[in-house]
Amino acid sequence: MSTGGFTGNPFHDYTDVLIPAFITAHRYAGEVQFLVSSYKSWWMNKYIQIFQQMSRHDVVDIDADDEVRCYRSAVVGPEFHRELGVDPTKTLSGYSVLDFRKMLRGAFGLDRATATPSGDRWDIRRRPRLLIISRRPARGRAFMNERAMADMAASLGFDVRVGEPDASTDTSKFARLVNSCDVMVGVHGAGLTNMVFLPAGAVLVQVVPYGKLEWLARNTFAEPSSAMEIHYLEYAVQLDETTLSEQYPADHPVLRDPMAIHKQGWEALKTTYLDKQNVRPHLGRLKNTFLQALKLLPHDKETMN
Repeated sequence: MSTGGFTGNPFHDYTDVLIPAFITAHRYAGEVQFLVSSYKSWWMNKYIQIFQQMSRHDVVDIDADDEVRCYRSAVVGPEFHRELGVDPTKTLSGYSVLDFRKMLRGAFGLDRATATPSGDRWDIRRRPRLLIISRRPARGRAFMNERAMADMAASLGFDVRVGEPDASTDTSKFARLVNSCDVMVGVHGAGLTNMVFLPAGAVLVQVVPYGKLEWLARNTFAEPSSAMEIHYLEYAVQLDETTLSEQYPADHPVLRDPMAIHKQGWEALKTTYLDKQNVRPHLGRLKNTFLQALKLLPHDKETMN
């Protein structure tokens, strides 16, 4: 298998490499060895706990390997099913993305399989925890009113955390943070891939940037969430909530006719609506979404049984 391509972006790390590797290797119950081309030591170090769950043997940098290796059989290239997902009907024993998530809990020592209160119900000692996935404004798709969002969420009874995952983030540490949370909210982007660490019954809130991007939001995170047993809510950014309205005149096609930008191709769409846009959600509208999230959470241990 290869760790080239778009690796380094968490969404592609899981969609293109890690989940396909799991799909292909799970049937061998650890008696399999990964021979990796386009090997990146920093990337492998980031995810080594996952490979150690899938294999009892060392990962081999096949491009630099001068050994003669003999195997009874070989699989060339892992099997891909769908974005962030596993199709159980295509696996030998019906395993699914839930088995992948169980493996992740083992890899990173994650305690919570389900988003249940620690006691009989939520109380002052264990409030539901909400994680805001933060981004720097220079990267695009940042919350420009992040502090106000956090304050509003806290006023609803959430224990609020803010995290900004990047290439240097300790995967184990961030996985444990996400697993401790009951609601995760972020603007569409690779950071939402951390949903794989949320406990079952948790809520993912995807904030969709302005620009008719609902199809992109659906394919990447909305559709995978149900198979992971994660509740999904969507908050669509409106014209008066985007910084694009400060960059372009009111009658510009970027604001008035996003599909005209779509027709120019992916690069034009990405540059305009993903790279150059930050957002400032209306706190009133967002509050309603957070209240919905609260209602979706299991409110006692019996809810999940």
